[in-house]
Amino acid sequence: MKKVELLSPAGDLKRCITAINYGADAVYIGGKSFSLRSRASNFTMDDIREACTYANAKGAHIHVTVNMIPHDEDLEGLTEYLQQLEEAGVKAIIVASPYIMKLAKSCTSKLEVHCSTQMSVTNAEAAQFLYEQYGIDRVVLARECTLDDVRKITASCPIETESFIHGGMCVNFSGRCTLSNRMTLRDANRGGCAQSCRWSYHLYEGQEEISKDLLFTMGSKDLCAVPYIYDLMEAGVSSFKIEGRMKTEYYVASVVKAYRNLIDEIYANNGPLSNERMIYHEKQVMRAANREVWPGFYQGSDDNSLIYHNNGDAFVSHDFLGTVKAYDPQRNTAVIESRNVFQVGDTVEFLSPSTSNQPFTIESITNGKNEQIDSIRNPMSLVEIPVSFAVQKEDILRKAL
Repeated sequence: MKKVELLSPAGDLKRCITAINYGADAVYIGGKSFSLRSRASNFTMDDIREACTYANAKGAHIHVTVNMIPHDEDLEGLTEYLQQLEEAGVKAIIVASPYIMKLAKSCTSKLEVHCSTQMSVTNAEAAQFLYEQYGIDRVVLARECTLDDVRKITASCPIETESFIHGGMCVNFSGRCTLSNRMTLRDANRGGCAQSCRWSYHLYEGQEEISKDLLFTMGSKDLCAVPYIYDLMEAGVSSFKIEGRMKTEYYVASVVKAYRNLIDEIYANNGPLSNERMIYHEKQVMRAANREVWPGFYQGSDDNSLIYHNNGDAFVSHDFLGTVKAYDPQRNTAVIESRNVFQVGDTVEFLSPSTSNQPFTIESITNGKNEQIDSIRNPMSLVEIPVSFAVQKEDILRKAL
């Protein structure tokens, strides 16, 4: 099996650094212009330069989304922007417009062009066409591809393929929905998707409402491709993409590390893992989930089991308890900045870039007034807990399974 790239999202510089620290080979980010997810914090050009410097020092790469579908008024300054990205050290741009593909190849010399999933490439002929006409370096396959599609396209494609393995799915072919445009005047293909498919609707048959007890929604379940990671690696996919530039730092850290460990164990095993190990890895991947998941179209299913018909099974995870702000090796204590409630007697663990998870029981909690307390219930409070092993600043404290 070829070495596969693990590609993480990041909505700001801090999350970008977190992704790299927790094992991402590359991170895709959005600038302030020409990018979807306009509500993400996104990166200034100075941020992009800093991200590239950090990534290069760690042997990682930065990809930048230039994936909006531009109108004439959106093109001003685009040439200069692409050249600035190349000068900053960006490895690749992710593009949905043939014009931008062509422009990038003509005004830069090192910048790779990756065809966005927005173009819905579901066959090898489309990938071949884009390569021949626009010189693209990689095709990000449509989320709607089955495993058999991925195998066939990758086997005959003259360029690298990239597949999504985790995160949100589009209820339509990716990027081709106009619900947001029609209902909110926010253009989904210019960075403003309002996720109208996830709203709750009153459903009528004629004049009679038939959704009084449970409102109707139609958003897709989230993707979790853990059962197909080995198959996708064996197929020769070059990059595994995690969705979620709007997600939290905890989401980025936990999901990236979980997939990093899964991929590395498959390489070490030189083949598929046992059911027991797969169950373990799936549990780790799901630590940051807050919606029901399914394995996507890789299983070949296109029935209505992939659609939410109500929002009743969405949930909020309270696993993320805090982050380490300081560690005292002399006293074996760590200062924690709290995020969720935890108390004496809880079994917890640290999620760390450099060490495996070590469950332990919280024996005491000391607040900022040097008082012993039973629990901490106020977010962003600093407390001290005993820890019998070394931890690093910014390690994440979370509940243990």
